[in-house]
Amino acid sequence: MTAASPLSRLLRLGLAATALVGLSACNLLTRMSEVGSGPETSRIENPTQKQGYQPITMPMPQPVAPPQAANSLWRPGARAFFKDQRAKDVGDILTVAVSINENADVESGLGNSRVATESEKIPALAGLEATLTKVLPAGADPANLASLSSSSTVTNAGKTTRTEKISMNLAATITQVLPNGNLVISGRQEFRVNYEMRELSIQGIIRPEDISSSNSISSEKIAEARIYYGGRGMVSDLAQPRWGQQIYDIVFPF
Repeated sequence: MTAASPLSRLLRLGLAATALVGLSACNLLTRMSEVGSGPETSRIENPTQKQGYQPITMPMPQPVAPPQAANSLWRPGARAFFKDQRAKDVGDILTVAVSINENADVESGLGNSRVATESEKIPALAGLEATLTKVLPAGADPANLASLSSSSTVTNAGKTTRTEKISMNLAATITQVLPNGNLVISGRQEFRVNYEMRELSIQGIIRPEDISSSNSISSEKIAEARIYYGGRGMVSDLAQPRWGQQIYDIVFPF
């Protein structure tokens, strides 16, 4: 594989810079429209109609016919005598209890020291050392022709401390029923505090058996969970570096 030419690299860099400027301009217009009013809530829409939505496909076992119970009003797996109140069909709603409490502390250090010394001497060379003074500049000493020394020291230290704690409930909707009976859920919640919009969204796959009798499920029982908690607005804009500084931190090699 041949390396990309400088012209193609500059072209790609120019296209990337143009795209970033366009995104920055779009963000600028959005922020300007929210001056004095704050961010607006997004409209409620069908998650399956969003751009880029793809139904989930997973390896499925062979279907098994449910057992038949003759002369019985009780259905296997039911939580109530007359009807199971738990969510089970597309469009049904259940409560997801999101509970995240994580702590991480990583510390690393690196120390490197190197010293090198070289010295060149020609005190005797069959009497030819005396002729070196004719070739070398005046005052040259054959016994001390060259002396080189170098020293380098590198010390690096890094420490990362992260603490995350989220505890809240969220209503989610069943968007898909997989062939083995597992349910695909998707939920989104937005709430505005002054000029800051907080967002919480969750997607994943759950088992119907894990849904409690109160029609709720905890977040640790969600497979392929995608949980997003963040915000947009004045506080979020002030908490992050400007886009120019972010580009500089990415491009600058030192």
